[in-house]
Amino acid sequence: MTVDARMSGALASATGTITIDLAAIAGNWTALAAKVRPAQCGAVVKANAYGLGADRVIPALLRAGCTTFFIATPDEAESARRLAPSAEIFALDGLVGNSAAAFARHAVKPVLSTLDDVIAWLALCRARGEPLPAALHIDTGLNRLGLPVRDVRRLAADRSLMAGFMFDLVMSHLASADNPRDPKNRDQLVAFETLTALFPGVRRSLAASDGLMLGPSYHFDVVRPGYALYGGQASQIAPAPVKTAVTVAARILAVADVAPGETVGYSATWRAKRPSRIATIAAGYADGIPRTASAPDGRPGGHVSIAGHMAPIVGRVSMDLVTVDVTDLPEDAARAGAFATLIGGDLSLEDAGFSAGTIGYEILTRLGPRFTRLYVEETT
Repeated sequence: MTVDARMSGALASATGTITIDLAAIAGNWTALAAKVRPAQCGAVVKANAYGLGADRVIPALLRAGCTTFFIATPDEAESARRLAPSAEIFALDGLVGNSAAAFARHAVKPVLSTLDDVIAWLALCRARGEPLPAALHIDTGLNRLGLPVRDVRRLAADRSLMAGFMFDLVMSHLASADNPRDPKNRDQLVAFETLTALFPGVRRSLAASDGLMLGPSYHFDVVRPGYALYGGQASQIAPAPVKTAVTVAARILAVADVAPGETVGYSATWRAKRPSRIATIAAGYADGIPRTASAPDGRPGGHVSIAGHMAPIVGRVSMDLVTVDVTDLPEDAARAGAFATLIGGDLSLEDAGFSAGTIGYEILTRLGPRFTRLYVEETT
């Protein structure tokens, strides 16, 4: 393995690092593609590849064999096309503002979620004198984006709307796929099968990272993993065949002794019950560490790992700093200048999310820009 040399010079002054294992991301895609075969496995790289850097992640996935990408916004569409000139690219947010012409210019397929979207895309096709490909998003119970049943049936019955553009994919999104026992999954599957029967011969896509773990009946023609590519485990009881791809670490700035009865951090939410040693780490909510990872008296909070030892976060997480109790660690384990692991090893994205009362998705996508990003990939 090799670390990108362009980043290595920044380590001397880095307060924190986010190490992104591109080989692991590529390997995760390969494992998921094998699991869902013969369905096609795409990759969701929206939000700058979940904050990890689309400019590095998309080429790594291309080298692994991925040819279909899902982004969200017009800006993301333009950058994805530049990075993947020949790939199939879908824009999940549909026609935002006056984006139709831009999508056509970059050969990006918008996912149309309303009849207004359909009519606007059809108007562009007619103005250009050519049918342009697009996907259709139908709502099967999430009640977010997607055409409701009445509009799906109206569209299917109106051949004047359907004939004006190339209808390339019909998709929906599961509401409870992280819980395989939830009957809503089956209800949405039945609804999806029923509504997509109105569009014979069109490719279908229902499952994302958690949905693809529900089994082959949810795979259809295309699956859309995102979080799982980056090592996340979306399903509560059906682990995906993926490996950790992201490690986050921050530098210890100081270690101080705190007497019994003394408090640590803003609002004095944590009070030492014994002679304690407190390490202050250069990370905070400006870096994506949730303030809710703090551990007031009587409630467990988050942890960090220092030299292989777990240390609880105590006191309030502030904008730039986290304080942790290192009293029970070997005396030489926590020292100024060393790094504490915030995510990675025994601290999964799910652990970080749970301890902060949120989910790993939010932890991953909110990692801030102040930390130095290091890219690791297989040597050639």
